[in-house]
Amino acid sequence: MKNNLVHIFIGGLIIFTMAACSSSENKKNISDNNQGRKIIETGELKAVDVRAFVLKRYGRYWYRMKIIGLCKQGEIVHSGDSIIQLDPSEIKKYIVDVESDLETQKATIAKLLVDQSNRRSELQSNLKNELASFDLKKLELQSTRFESEKTRKIKELEFKQAEINIKKVKRQVELYEIIAKNDLKVQQVREKQLETQLRDANEILPSLTIRTPIDGIFQVGRNNQNGQTLKIGDEIYTGNMMGNVPDLKWMKVNTYVNENDFLRVKEGQKVIVRLDALPKMTFDGVVSYVGKFCHLKEQKSKQKVFDVEIRMLKPDERLKPGMTVSCEYLEK
Repeated sequence: MKNNLVHIFIGGLIIFTMAACSSSENKKNISDNNQGRKIIETGELKAVDVRAFVLKRYGRYWYRMKIIGLCKQGEIVHSGDSIIQLDPSEIKKYIVDVESDLETQKATIAKLLVDQSNRRSELQSNLKNELASFDLKKLELQSTRFESEKTRKIKELEFKQAEINIKKVKRQVELYEIIAKNDLKVQQVREKQLETQLRDANEILPSLTIRTPIDGIFQVGRNNQNGQTLKIGDEIYTGNMMGNVPDLKWMKVNTYVNENDFLRVKEGQKVIVRLDALPKMTFDGVVSYVGKFCHLKEQKSKQKVFDVEIRMLKPDERLKPGMTVSCEYLEK
């Protein structure tokens, strides 16, 4: 019985060892196969430098604009060319209204200054009268030294009344200066606000003519409201992408690499790029970016990949955005 158990144990050990060796050999073969296999993946050409033009909010009021000028789809443009023209009508009307308000405000300030000057003159005149009255009452009080007690009492009361009147008028002068200063300040602030609004509105007008800062080809955007290509006469809102201009001189490829080949691809690695439209032509590229996160290639796919970006080493007029390419990664 013991001999049978020993034989069974030895037999199982032999089978396990053979299986382990076979598994190790299979892994080695797979690794060797991957090492010798070329990495070739498809991708899509993109421009390295793409300038997008999104409708921004102009000032405090204009979040909706009307297109009155637009370049054609695919039109070649150069740096400084006008590609989109927005309607300035509403802003020009606003400028006219603000200019009118500003003129009215300046007239209001001028009138206020005249009124304040007249009021100051009036208060100063009242103060002079009260001072004169005070001096008179003081003399009258001094001349009653030899008068009856009753007469002196009356003059003393009149003198005190004159003192009170002087203090009252002086207080009126002080308070009026404070009030006048604040009133003028309020009107001047209003004037500054109108001047700022007018300046800002005038500064907006040149920006309604949108110019491209680079050479390239114009691509018309879509209307966010209906999803259709933008056209002259459309009204668009803040955040609507009106179009973009890709620089066709320098191109890149957006592609990917299978998770099994991830460790075989490094930044700076040379790549041979072939256009599907010109399969016999080759273009030199170099890996400029390797993604750090693995994700599904497609939503319903089980294949996982890493994003890769390849920079083309030389400009070529045959390379256009959107073209499909194949990328062969060269290993040292």
